[in-house]
Amino acid sequence: MPSSKRSSKTETGAEGYEFVLYWDASAVLSSLFRDNHSDEAVEWASRDGVHLLSSLAYAETCAVIARLERERLFPNVLISSALETLASGPWRRLSLLPDWEVVGALAPKWPVRGADLWHLATAVTLRRELPALGMLTFDNRMAVAAAGEGFEPPRANPSLRLT
Repeated sequence: MPSSKRSSKTETGAEGYEFVLYWDASAVLSSLFRDNHSDEAVEWASRDGVHLLSSLAYAETCAVIARLERERLFPNVLISSALETLASGPWRRLSLLPDWEVVGALAPKWPVRGADLWHLATAVTLRRELPALGMLTFDNRMAVAAAGEGFEPPRANPSLRLT
């Protein structure tokens, strides 16, 4: 079976949870560093659900943290705290490649950067196995594309369920 179709409910541990949520790097970074979206990101991170983090989102997040450290934009204690939270946070590491056909079909539809296209295509591919999958992003172009592909914007209200 191709690697783009390996994930299943069993492998992600999605049974019995309120929601399954794919995080892009913008959402992860908002949970690690204070910005306009941090409250919502932290609220989502604290909820009991399945939080998925792709290898690309992890790489993007690590690259940003490393740049912040190199450029001394944050004290070392905050950098260390961000790295610790990234390692111990709620995310389940996801090793999944998007389906090539999905990437090709989405590219002309949405004016997003390559990495964002990869995230969107990965989520669309994963949704085949997890129809209730939601996506958390704070990037405007990505949010428009995600909504256009049927990912409803998640709400941070704990009484709401993702559909």
